[in-house]
Amino acid sequence: MDTKIKWGIVGPGKIATDFTEDLKLVPDAEVAGVASRNLERAQLFADKFNIPNVFGSYEELFNSDTVDIVYVATPHNFHKDLAIQAIESGKHVLCEKPLGVSKTEVEEIVAAAKANKVFMMEGLWSRFNPSVQKAKKMVDDGTIGKVGYLHADFAFYALDRGLDSRLLNPNLASGSLLDIGIYPIFLAYLILGMPKEIMAKSNFHENGTELQTSMLFHYQNAQAILYSGLTSKSKMEAEISGSKGEIFIHPRWHEADGCRLEKEGEIQEFELPRQGNGFVYEIEEVHQCLKAKKLESDLWSHQNSLDLAELLNTIREKCGITFPFE
Repeated sequence: MDTKIKWGIVGPGKIATDFTEDLKLVPDAEVAGVASRNLERAQLFADKFNIPNVFGSYEELFNSDTVDIVYVATPHNFHKDLAIQAIESGKHVLCEKPLGVSKTEVEEIVAAAKANKVFMMEGLWSRFNPSVQKAKKMVDDGTIGKVGYLHADFAFYALDRGLDSRLLNPNLASGSLLDIGIYPIFLAYLILGMPKEIMAKSNFHENGTELQTSMLFHYQNAQAILYSGLTSKSKMEAEISGSKGEIFIHPRWHEADGCRLEKEGEIQEFELPRQGNGFVYEIEEVHQCLKAKKLESDLWSHQNSLDLAELLNTIREKCGITFPFE
């Protein structure tokens, strides 16, 4: 591998734009290719970011020798097939969350990555956010004692978007759970691990799209109250409460610029402003793994993605969340 790691962008949409802006901030990253099913769309993206190699199909990018790793940023329902195609072409893969629509899909992607001996990671950028890292370290260090309660939510109003939009079209694996509910679920898992029991309820749009889901994760000595929704905003401050103190991750906590510790009547603020759009830390982790010839990250491993997919599966089953293509 050259000194610079060459990236290919798969699906030049809004999230890929934010991600590519951050790639430009990482000195050893080079944006070398972009692919879309629409060549004109790929060309517009390439012009914006001065990307030399433009492809009118994903397969052309996967089969070219212009990139080392691809970032898959298409709607959820395309993740599995595209990730596996890239892997089987010998490309390393960073695939936007959720890695797959179901645990079965995640298992297939993980198996393909292991069989082809390439690096693969789910793009759960919040795992690498400095504020989330700081909160986890304080929990691990015992700063707030034994965690007994966690609260995290993620909600915004999306009912004014078209029914053909990614968030509201069931054929694109729509709804709040896979798109934003994954964040509160991830935080509970990161801090408390796999729950003993899950309770969950959803409300639905008339077209079958899940619009809001409330979840309770029950542990031996703790509970996590989680929520995601597309029918209104929420505060989006995460709270981790222990026997000796509390940690609050500032709104919007999944992309926070700081957190605070409240303990023994004192408040300690930690200002941790994000670099760029917040993807820089995830990119740096990928680069460190590639340079160390690792096939998965220690911070967000294949097993972590499988666990997260299992939690999402359980909630979907309890709430009756299904998609037409399944």
